Amino acid sequence: MKLSVIIVNYNVQHFLEQCLHSVRKAAKNISTEIFVVDNNSVDGSITMVKAKFPEVQIIENKKNTGFSYANNQAIKISKGEYILLLNPDTVVEEDTFEKIVAFMDSHPDAGGLGVKMLDGKGNFLPESKRGLPTPAVAFYKMFGLSALFPKSKTFGKYHLGFLDENKTNEVEILAGAFMLLRKTVLDKIGLLDETFFMYGEDIDLSYRINLGGYKNYYFPESRIIHYKGESTKKSSVNYVFVFYRAMVIFAQKHFSQNNAKLFSILINIAIYLRAGVAITIQFIRSIALPAFDFGLILFGLMIIKNQYEKNIKFIEGGSYSDSLVAIAFTTYTLIWIYTVYLSGGYDKPVRLFRILRGVLIGTGIILIGYSLLPEVYRFSRALILFGTAWVILSYLISRLTLHLVGLKSFNLNPDKSKRIAIIGKQEEFERVHELLKQTNINSSFLGFISADDAGNSNVNYVGTINQIEEVIKIHKINEVIFCSRDISSQGIIDYMHTLISADVDFKIAPPESMSIIGSNSIDTAGDLYIIDVNSISKPKNKRNKRLFDVLSSLLFIMLSPILILFQKNKIGFLKNIFSVLFNFRSWVGYGNDEHEHLPKLKTSVLSPADAIKNNNITSDTRARLHLAYSKDYKIENDLNIVWKCWRMLGGN
Repeated sequence: MKLSVIIVNYNVQHFLEQCLHSVRKAAKNISTEIFVVDNNSVDGSITMVKAKFPEVQIIENKKNTGFSYANNQAIKISKGEYILLLNPDTVVEEDTFEKIVAFMDSHPDAGGLGVKMLDGKGNFLPESKRGLPTPAVAFYKMFGLSALFPKSKTFGKYHLGFLDENKTNEVEILAGAFMLLRKTVLDKIGLLDETFFMYGEDIDLSYRINLGGYKNYYFPESRIIHYKGESTKKSSVNYVFVFYRAMVIFAQKHFSQNNAKLFSILINIAIYLRAGVAITIQFIRSIALPAFDFGLILFGLMIIKNQYEKNIKFIEGGSYSDSLVAIAFTTYTLIWIYTVYLSGGYDKPVRLFRILRGVLIGTGIILIGYSLLPEVYRFSRALILFGTAWVILSYLISRLTLHLVGLKSFNLNPDKSKRIAIIGKQEEFERVHELLKQTNINSSFLGFISADDAGNSNVNYVGTINQIEEVIKIHKINEVIFCSRDISSQGIIDYMHTLISADVDFKIAPPESMSIIGSNSIDTAGDLYIIDVNSISKPKNKRNKRLFDVLSSLLFIMLSPILILFQKNKIGFLKNIFSVLFNFRSWVGYGNDEHEHLPKLKTSVLSPADAIKNNNITSDTRARLHLAYSKDYKIENDLNIVWKCWRMLGGN
């Protein structure tokens, strides 16, 4: 056996499917065995692999064991002369395996090899080649000097920016996304260090290859697409902690005691600096516009109040209590801003209808709350109604101003529809076209670019693949979908690289698949088209869910004298109403279960399993129900579960 390919999978079924299609093609002329080590996925990955790739050897873990442990499981039973550690969010070229094996055969000093990696838009990924993160190199990286001087031999050592990305070179560190290893070298230096759960294990193994007397090579004569799942997390606080803590483990293992201490100090400084910057930036971005709206609304309410007192309410003198005014107006303003937020009024691009809807919902909540107050604390219905008119006007004025200033994200009539070109042969075009119809993609133009040189009579036909640049320019295409059954991975990568300057998004439709995958990241919303998928992690759905919780809690308060009579746990029902209203819990979610692989939700009163009249539901079934709930969220789902389980609203 020449080559053993090992892929560790964790809930990325559709990316794994595309990866395995490319691996199958690349393995045609090389004796290859393929392993998929699944870390307890619940998204149907294993079922898909068994059905579509029967030649693949599967290792099914009952928990997420981490990257290093999972790879080691397969390495221990592998038979290949070479071991390839490959991420599931990658696509390899048809001749990749032949080229890398030939290079290793002709370079007996090579212990490891990495290739040229491109992101989903065809851009070169600098982590394709890296230097050892010594304290000095880490300092330059963490404090931005490597970004300012990427080509410098002093400051650019982390990504070795001074080395030509198109030339083969010795490097110190290989990327774990594609890491070819000589089996005899692993037998000598040991397998991946399982101390590293995620991140850092590739650095550690690369360094040990060098310490063992072997070389690591960067080999750009073969390219892969790497969707780079962690890219959207780079600015998150959690990523900062996890990644840099892995660097501390590496330093403590390999550096001298003094250097390790210095490295640890630098890392900890960087962690808190970068985490602080990330939190501050996120806070400013999230609070700036609502804070402006808060001030504008409050200012207008005070003017309205003064005019109302002077000309209507207290013509002969007098005024409202200042403390009552302060409390009431602050509360009203916060409610309006919050309901506008829940309605999607702070989404980009701006939609005035969402703002209007949010304001009216807020007014309804204010009036309900007003009616429940004792007479002594009631303020003025007229001011609430006048205030509603002002809030609508203030939002309209501020958003029109931002629109007229020319801020792109505040454009009130942006063209969000996609202009898509599908490249393939007639049969695949029709299949992918039909798949797009069943998704929620808004397309104003859909053209067929034939993979054949000959013309085509299809009504959507706009040209051949050799005319792709002209077609994109003439028809203003902003998204290209490649049918991988008809176009080789190498061809797709070539076209992506050629069209970088065209500013289009790329996606790939694997054969016989119900998914279309692409663009920059495995985690970026909109980069994965699947039929009827509407993840609860989308901001819109999070807000809809919160809006449902708020409105249903207010309804339950009004109906509580009747509803409480039918509740199994009457005290729990009252407690849950206010817990949900004040965002400590949610009416529907995963119950008390925790799922680290699913979007985070509040602990909930009910779960999808409660709507099934079966007391013997297994934990696996519950997990699948929760996955289905999170993957395809609709507000009707919550309504249906609450309707079916309305006697259980007092549950824990």
